[in-house]
Amino acid sequence: MTESSYFFVSIVIFIAVYILIIWDKFDRTLVALGGGMLMIILQILNQESAIEAVDFDTVTLLIGMMMIVMVMRRTGVFEYLAIKVLKISKADPQRLIILLSLITGVLSGLLDNVTTILLIIPVTLSVAKDLKLDPIPFIIAEIFASNIGGTATLIGDPPNIMIGSQVGFTFNDFLINNSIIALPILLLTSILFALLYKKVLIADESVKAKVLAVNEKDAITDGPLLLKSMIVFSLVILGFIFNSVLHIESPTIALTGAIILIFLSGISSEEILHEVEWKTIFFFIGLFILVGGIEATGVIEILAKDVLLLTHGDVFMTTLSILWVSAIASAFIDNIPFVATMIPMITEMGQLSGIDIYPLWWALSLGACLGGNGTIIGASANVVAIGIAEAQGYRITFGHFFRVAFPFMILTIIIATVYMIFRYLAF
Repeated sequence: MTESSYFFVSIVIFIAVYILIIWDKFDRTLVALGGGMLMIILQILNQESAIEAVDFDTVTLLIGMMMIVMVMRRTGVFEYLAIKVLKISKADPQRLIILLSLITGVLSGLLDNVTTILLIIPVTLSVAKDLKLDPIPFIIAEIFASNIGGTATLIGDPPNIMIGSQVGFTFNDFLINNSIIALPILLLTSILFALLYKKVLIADESVKAKVLAVNEKDAITDGPLLLKSMIVFSLVILGFIFNSVLHIESPTIALTGAIILIFLSGISSEEILHEVEWKTIFFFIGLFILVGGIEATGVIEILAKDVLLLTHGDVFMTTLSILWVSAIASAFIDNIPFVATMIPMITEMGQLSGIDIYPLWWALSLGACLGGNGTIIGASANVVAIGIAEAQGYRITFGHFFRVAFPFMILTIIIATVYMIFRYLAF
């Protein structure tokens, strides 16, 4: 095939996979993997390039944290936390969805959104079971909150890590520029989700009374294992926070913590590995190869260049264009390769035109991170949450999530637009 043929074939495969995922009649993991394999079979990517396209940092981090969570689950700690959260909210479902969303958002900024989802979803499923409620509204709200919270800090979402590393932005830079808009958006959307699901978030008074009467301490089934788990988990989190000082990457820290905890627990590694959400892991691998295919043929690069060319170097239009294109693209394309392509483009534009590109970095960060809320495959946290829910028998379709989340995502980008104008572009 010619170069142009590869270009169009990669687009056709990418669109076909997304149509099948949206149609939701086939297993999405098989569809994503099938699309990835087509990229290799048709030689859009060779075997080595396909492997390079897989973000093994993300995959390893996920596996490590999943293993830690699987051990911790045996202690009863998630049931304990569920009862505590229920008591704080007085078992009122609307208060509960707001509280869980806020907790998710704050934790996502302090840890990262994928780790937070791995911790919060088991608690949510337990809470919903106790109140005899459908957990899906809570899960959708928490996915949304995790991506908003991740927007606020340097370590909360991979695009921020990439931008910070390239430009030299510090943790404080993200707090000063992103958190002051991310936190109000988090609060607003948490309340909006409570209002949206008001009619279904109704718990029977007798059920609420029964749940509130439960002693949360009785939920702990293995105190010694809980102590070991909390020590290892705390060390892992400290490792995440100080990884730049330790010069050890987060995936290595997570996997090392998982190995140590399994060894200390006495549980067989086979048992824990059997419980890892491999379906979610392989869905990621398929998507990475798929996006690697369209990246290799230049589709993402052309999109990025067109945005910059159409604005003719005008700072106002370029900033808002990057914000909106990043948001829409990140809803449908993994934001990691998109941001990787945009970074050199923005750098080059600054060198060629001499314009102030400072606001462009924050537009890219806000657009890529908030835009991930648009679809169930827009961000890593979304895929993980959907996978855990599905493993427990709660299936969230592409269409269901899109109808709820995409309009809310657009609302957050409108708010971000107003913020960008007044913060960076008005004067």
